[in-house]
Amino acid sequence: MLTKVAANRCFGGDQIQFTHPSAVTGGTMTFSVYLPLGTGPFPVLIWLSGLSCTDQNFVTKAGSQRLAAELGLAIVAPDTSPRGAHVPGDPDGSWDFGHSAGFYVDATEAPWAANYRMYSYIRDELPSVLGSLPLDLSRLSISGHSMGGHGALILALKNPGRYRSVSAFAPICAPSEVPWGEKAFGRFLGADRALWKDWDATALVATATERQPILVDQGLSDAFLEKQLRPERLEQACAEAAFPLELRRREGYDHSYYFVASFLEEHLRWHARALRA
Repeated sequence: MLTKVAANRCFGGDQIQFTHPSAVTGGTMTFSVYLPLGTGPFPVLIWLSGLSCTDQNFVTKAGSQRLAAELGLAIVAPDTSPRGAHVPGDPDGSWDFGHSAGFYVDATEAPWAANYRMYSYIRDELPSVLGSLPLDLSRLSISGHSMGGHGALILALKNPGRYRSVSAFAPICAPSEVPWGEKAFGRFLGADRALWKDWDATALVATATERQPILVDQGLSDAFLEKQLRPERLEQACAEAAFPLELRRREGYDHSYYFVASFLEEHLRWHARALRA
């Protein structure tokens, strides 16, 4: 079922890229996994990347492998959307919807519903595919950046008990209220904004049945901060619901992987503690 595309030795372990046929997205999906030295099974962190990314952005830019090797942690980085000639892209030809911008929802509107089911892919199909690797999927955490931060938050909030910990870098905190989310949700989910709330972390914390702490880092020099990310909306919702949130505002940092790489070690150690519990 898995086809190995590439493999590189890194800090004693192996950084590997796979493809596999996906019944959920109706095509071939790609993911990368870092396996530390040893026989496993290893605890797993799922990393979800953002707009315009593939599985390779995190793998090549974040510098995660050294610490993952030290912690004995496997990191799985899936692609951000279905791809292929049969998968509809953005009719406007822009970069913030469609290919590389699946928003980690299950689309309900044509023509998107046939392929854009990234929520079910990450939650259900990807773990089943990973079962052939030396991974302990009973010890699973999730994190992500930007659109992927939004994905990590909603997956954790909608699936109590599945993930030992959740964190995010510069997540789209209130997608129902910002241009990126309005564009994606309007096409993927339809015009009824009430239905969008089920895919919005700021709305989900109010009814969450599990009070699992959320860790978020946000750069204050992020060009998307005020218009697209809105961390203050998540902060307000968590305060109103008495939901545990640690939101760390980082002076001078932008939206790039320079920002992610600067604080990734703190996130990986935080997840590793939860995965050892």
